[in-house]
Amino acid sequence: MRVQHRHVIYVQGYDPRGLAQYYRMFRTELRKFGRLYNLATTVSRPKGPPDGESASWTIETAGDGWQTRTDYDFLRWEDLIQRDLAWPIWKTLAYAIAIYWRLVFSGTMGRFWSAHWRFATFISYPHILLLNEAIWSAGVAWAFGFGLQWLGIHGFLVGASALAVFVAVLGTLLKTTENLSYLLYLMSDTIFTWQFSHGQRPDWDARIDRFARHLVTVAQTSDAQEIVLVGHSSGSFLGSEILASALKLDPELGRHGPRMVLLTLGGNMPIVGFHRAATGFRDNLRRLAIEPSIDWIDCQSRKDVMNFFPFDPVAGHGIDAGKAKRNPTIVPVRFREIIRPEHYERFRWKFFRVHFQFVMANERPHAYDFYMIVCGPVPLKERVNQPAAALAMASTEPQTRENAWQKLDLGPNSALNDKPEPVIRRLG
Repeated sequence: MRVQHRHVIYVQGYDPRGLAQYYRMFRTELRKFGRLYNLATTVSRPKGPPDGESASWTIETAGDGWQTRTDYDFLRWEDLIQRDLAWPIWKTLAYAIAIYWRLVFSGTMGRFWSAHWRFATFISYPHILLLNEAIWSAGVAWAFGFGLQWLGIHGFLVGASALAVFVAVLGTLLKTTENLSYLLYLMSDTIFTWQFSHGQRPDWDARIDRFARHLVTVAQTSDAQEIVLVGHSSGSFLGSEILASALKLDPELGRHGPRMVLLTLGGNMPIVGFHRAATGFRDNLRRLAIEPSIDWIDCQSRKDVMNFFPFDPVAGHGIDAGKAKRNPTIVPVRFREIIRPEHYERFRWKFFRVHFQFVMANERPHAYDFYMIVCGPVPLKERVNQPAAALAMASTEPQTRENAWQKLDLGPNSALNDKPEPVIRRLG
């Protein structure tokens, strides 16, 4: 069972740039992928239904001794995200600050710190930055008020003027530094995840249901050998919700047609699952943990402060799936091994750039390669189980490739059709 046709359904995270930016990145990174492995690649233009909730394109990839076609669906949320970001600044700040302190006093922030202190620091960062900007703005306002008093103006006018200056300076700082700080964006993200975990986003829930029906339709009609549902960043918990909803619509989802794999990259599931109100979300995680017809691969990186590492998305939520647990398979990824040293040093402290490396092209051949997962001939589960053999498939030497296929043993009785116990696998 060498994959000749794969269907990928990509669930983006909380990113307002959406389709246009992602497709440009995908096309650029695909060319880099082709050059790295000396492959021929072509990608079609994106097409989408009239509702604009998704877009699709096709990738053709050919290497020595193999060729694949990938149907790629991009599920869109940017209209909902842009609507969130259009809130007035004062409303975003007030709501996000209130949520942050509720996280602190409810103990949820403490759970974040215990699970992954780097993520807890990252989620606190915009509030620390806001405090710093507020202090500078207050200093300017105080100096302005002092100047009024020196001119002989006293009383209510001084206080009102100083307050107006404070608001004006703080607002200006927030707007002019947003492209560097992402403060307002991160606070909007905090608001969204709070609302989502507490069942206060019916617009997102309705779209998840529509995407679940799309997944069911693909599984029932596609002639692909493998369907990979990819969730990056916040797309990890959105993707798991889509798959869980699809299983409710069709409990036989992974038992007919293509093999079904959930691939979560740089996941941050606790920002939903750690809330006490998110009982339905944790129930869905348990369902995925024990579902025998679904493979779930969860890739994490220590270097990425925007994901939880090391973290079991099931046990880490206090879910006891018992002996029936078979998912997820946790795969640690070291970006230092897939990026040339001189480039790695340039972006290692750029947190968003590091976070997106999960879905960008490698600069060095490695068993973890997003574009080889999308376009290569080896099924994802086998790529994880036999990383060295999967990497050897990119070789230009026919005997090396043949030896790799023999090791992978991709036949009707192969390990691909077995369901191993969940493990932590290190690629490379």
